[in-house]
Amino acid sequence: MTTNGPLAIMGGAFDPVHYGHLRTAAELRSHYSLGEVRFVPSANPPHRPPHIAGGETRTAMLNAALQGMQWCSVDTRELQREGPSWSVLTLEELRAEENDRSLCMILGMDAFLSLGSWHRWEELPRLAHLLVAHRPGWQPPQSGELGEFVSEHLCTDVADLHATPSGCLFIHEVTQLEISSSAIRALVADGQSADFLLPDAALSIAIESGCYSGHPKQEKSTYA
Repeated sequence: MTTNGPLAIMGGAFDPVHYGHLRTAAELRSHYSLGEVRFVPSANPPHRPPHIAGGETRTAMLNAALQGMQWCSVDTRELQREGPSWSVLTLEELRAEENDRSLCMILGMDAFLSLGSWHRWEELPRLAHLLVAHRPGWQPPQSGELGEFVSEHLCTDVADLHATPSGCLFIHEVTQLEISSSAIRALVADGQSADFLLPDAALSIAIESGCYSGHPKQEKSTYA
């Protein structure tokens, strides 16, 4: 694992991980010349229903999916921490570990739009840069607290991400793959093919573990 260049974290349920997650990480890594991307599976999400697969199974699927991707790793600190999976706590820990290294948090569009409901969200720019991956044609908020946040922190020069440890907001259009974890769970539960939606090694774990057996369909979300 390289330590050159900015460190980015991508949090989420990864229930299961799929090619939408991986493609977003790859595009952002290329555009911003990230040194590494760490996938951080959440344990107790405060703003969404409980996960279906357990933390150990989701971690196994992530590790399987990332085989051969030397710039990626899995960080299980939130699974080991008691209490809700507050992103600000994860960033505080990483900032203490990484000193003045450029640190970035990758967010999907839906997550960014709900940022105002996050625990201590105003402190995030003090700890890291924010990289918002958005769908083609999407425009950031122009008013309200998020509009003010965008106006204060928006950056467009990638050099700023490398020159400073935190504080910038970058908004980048990525390829939109119409894949959702909820749809994959439903396919696996129904015994239907989920080929080409996630890496084969991760799919095999999802099937063999039985973690989604009998699971009903759930509402689709962008990156979860």
